[in-house]
Amino acid sequence: MKKILLCLSLALVGSVAHAAYPDRPVKVVIPFGPGSSTDLIMRILAAPVEKELGQPVVIEPKPGANGAISATYVARAAPDGYTLLIGSGSPMAAVPYMQKDPPYDPIKDFAPVTDIGRYTVFLYVNSSVPANTFQEFVDHVKANPGKVSYATGNASGIVAFAQLNSLAGLDMLHVPYKSAPPAMVDLVANRVQAMMDPPSTGLNYVKEGRLRALATTLHMRSPLLPDVPTLVEAGLTDFTISNWMGLVAPAGTPRPIIDRLNEAFRKALESPQIKEQLAAHAFLPNPSSPEEFGAFIEEQKTSYADLLRAAGVEPQ
Repeated sequence: MKKILLCLSLALVGSVAHAAYPDRPVKVVIPFGPGSSTDLIMRILAAPVEKELGQPVVIEPKPGANGAISATYVARAAPDGYTLLIGSGSPMAAVPYMQKDPPYDPIKDFAPVTDIGRYTVFLYVNSSVPANTFQEFVDHVKANPGKVSYATGNASGIVAFAQLNSLAGLDMLHVPYKSAPPAMVDLVANRVQAMMDPPSTGLNYVKEGRLRALATTLHMRSPLLPDVPTLVEAGLTDFTISNWMGLVAPAGTPRPIIDRLNEAFRKALESPQIKEQLAAHAFLPNPSSPEEFGAFIEEQKTSYADLLRAAGVEPQ
């Protein structure tokens, strides 16, 4: 009887704790640096999520190791809903394949909360590159094997260029960075010649004439640069990589907390005002159930591994 009463008491305490969630600030860790597209999108979402939760949302960038630093940190955090991770293709799909001994499992060590959406990504080149179209860029690279360099600020960029190089038969020099903003600085300065990234980092430079956008990786053109074709339109019909963003919690986080967070983010993403702000960054909201997002992560993990293997990228 005492054991039964104890179990009932613990269950009651747990229910009360879940009902009171959150009673202090919620920290959202992002895998890239301040000023990155992920940082900008999360800052747009923070205000409506704070309003819904009734507590501050603290955004904490932890860049490095293609997102593995931030993901490891959150995977080891208490499963209480107060330390969350913005997951993307880099830490959740690419790192588990790119490292022989990854420090976490994207499926077992995290509880999916919701898909957030898709980034519009452009292929940018420095204005000094003698190419106004994607095909002209391909021709230029093939005429200068190993001499044209490209920057990446995360593993998603590595995967995207690996597929592009493989499909187009290109030999380019890879220059990796910890995050996109410093990579973009070097692209504008012509220390590297090409990069794939969302418009939040490169659009103004295109308008100033310092960069050119040759193609977008999404399946449709962006209203921000409607004259820029998709890679499929430009001739790379088998290009499949998309850049995504979602929310996960440490494994073992109670379901009532997961549902509370899912509801808060879903409401934010469905708000007309927030949709308008996200559209300014060409970001496409895609809220989902935890189960739908979990299935998507599993699919992406397999897809990224297959693409990297096909492109000849081996785990290090």
